[in-house]
Amino acid sequence: MTAALREMRWWDIEPVMALEEALFPDDAWSRGMFWSELAGTRHQEATRYYVVAENGGRIVGYAGLAAVAGTGDVQTIAVATDQWGTGLGSRLLGELLRRATAMECREVLLEVRVDNARAQRLYERFGFEPIGFRRGYYQPGNVDALVMRLTDPSTVPLQGLIHG
Repeated sequence: MTAALREMRWWDIEPVMALEEALFPDDAWSRGMFWSELAGTRHQEATRYYVVAENGGRIVGYAGLAAVAGTGDVQTIAVATDQWGTGLGSRLLGELLRRATAMECREVLLEVRVDNARAQRLYERFGFEPIGFRRGYYQPGNVDALVMRLTDPSTVPLQGLIHG
């Protein structure tokens, strides 16, 4: 069964937190961070967009985008480990890029751990290119972040990149 994507709502925070804590035990977002992000999603001047992937009533992934002044920023993408390799990460990223285009973003940025080659390959498939580093960005552990940029998300041929 393929996971269905839908906009994240406040009642998704608890299952999202369970997944967040399982995937990122050392640097998980707090409930307050998710509440704050969702507060920026559902009004006329919204600068945030969050989506969840649901499969059989279970949240198996989520992703978020901030968009301000023509620049999008991928805030988070997470996929349950039992869903790795299904194309769900590609679907979530594709959804964020569609929304970035709708929000008139001319570029999209993201940070990814330098030791997360799997995620870096996903972003490169979508046309993201490395533009720099943020030293010691991920705590604890003082792990550097690779900063990547996609110029003009509206030109990404999503159909060929998204499977699953």
